[in-house]
Amino acid sequence: MKTKSILLILTFGIVLSSFSQNTIELTFTAENSGQHLPLDSILIENLTQGGDTILFTPDTLLVIDVLTGIGDNNAIDKNSFFTLNNYPNPFIDKTTVSFDLYETEDISIVVRNILGEQLAVYKNTLKHGNHSFFIYPGNEKYYLLTLTGKQTSKTIKLLNAKGNSTNGGKSRIVYNGFNDNSITYKSQNVKSDFGFTIGDELKYSAYSDMGESSIVDSPTGNQTYTFQFASGVPCPGILTVTYEGQVYNTVLIGSQCWLKENLNVGEMINGNENMSDEGTIEKYCYDNNPENCETYGGLYQWDEMMQYSTTQGVQGICPPDWHLPTDEEWKQLEGTVDSQYGYPDPEWDDTGWRGFDAGERLKSENGWYNNGNGSDWYGFAGLPGGYRYTGGSFLYLSFYAIFWSSSEDGTGAWGRYLSYDGSQVRRGSYDQAYGNSVRCIKD
Repeated sequence: MKTKSILLILTFGIVLSSFSQNTIELTFTAENSGQHLPLDSILIENLTQGGDTILFTPDTLLVIDVLTGIGDNNAIDKNSFFTLNNYPNPFIDKTTVSFDLYETEDISIVVRNILGEQLAVYKNTLKHGNHSFFIYPGNEKYYLLTLTGKQTSKTIKLLNAKGNSTNGGKSRIVYNGFNDNSITYKSQNVKSDFGFTIGDELKYSAYSDMGESSIVDSPTGNQTYTFQFASGVPCPGILTVTYEGQVYNTVLIGSQCWLKENLNVGEMINGNENMSDEGTIEKYCYDNNPENCETYGGLYQWDEMMQYSTTQGVQGICPPDWHLPTDEEWKQLEGTVDSQYGYPDPEWDDTGWRGFDAGERLKSENGWYNNGNGSDWYGFAGLPGGYRYTGGSFLYLSFYAIFWSSSEDGTGAWGRYLSYDGSQVRRGSYDQAYGNSVRCIKD
């Protein structure tokens, strides 16, 4: 069975004059350690334009009719509503669902479990504007919420990360409030359902009994996507990378391929010296002890790591065909591993400690002070290598880890901070004279 989503480009004040149409097919499958894994459903979100659609297995093929041209705002169905995704998703204890009504109408909201059994119902006549509801889960993990109006019915998927209830095991729908202001659409465009134009960035989220796996891509033609659900598996076709006498393992996390160890390349210099552009890669080893480089990797000033470039995503000191992760690529990693806030949730755009448990899932299972170890859920194996302070001293081995990104922030650069006493990840701007740990990501 094929699910067809048709793009309607609706532009205010301009009448449709001409368009052309192309069709692309997106096929989805999943694996666990090389074995086929049945999927429950696939959510496809357009990160560029907004809008989403969902496939329910056995339907794993999406056919998109891509229209390009000029739209007509008269095409808006005044008897329909625009449904937003629930936030957050996955969620713990409760989530919020909101939608716009174009006019007053009778609305019903039904929450069902994955077997289709009805768990909670809300019915009422609601007026034009934006309405929001709290959804409280029962003791199940997956739920389907169906919103029905006069001529339209839409269903979204809810994922209860906690898997149990603080509600006595009963699902509830609670009205949260009304706002008579309609949604402000990006670029003054009104979008109905799921739309796509070549160049748009899409996020695919697949759900199975093993949880959720996501891929972000900009398709330009027919394509097959394979979701990986196993934790800590090597990148397909790249088990290890040998670079400057060191062997690094790889790990696939969502759609990203990372080196599993901190980079350890270059000649050690003393911590009281600053690195310089002399044609030789330099590194610090914590406490000027080479054995610490063997365990935790080297520590690098930002300019040395970048090899004196300011272009984010540059190769820098990484192996060929690999590069230094950008601030945005770190956000994608965090959203992939966190159990509550996915990518590109605005949670990851904040500074300071963010997310729910991404830090705990990125930390290694041992080596952290006071038993502050992580679960290493996805095999990233983040180690508490400490850092080299601007004055040349070394601080907090086994307590903290700071990883560079290749993205500048004024005179500083963005980094990620893991702590022995927290489950979140800190996003901060650090002095480029710091000596921090470095990870590489595949081009």
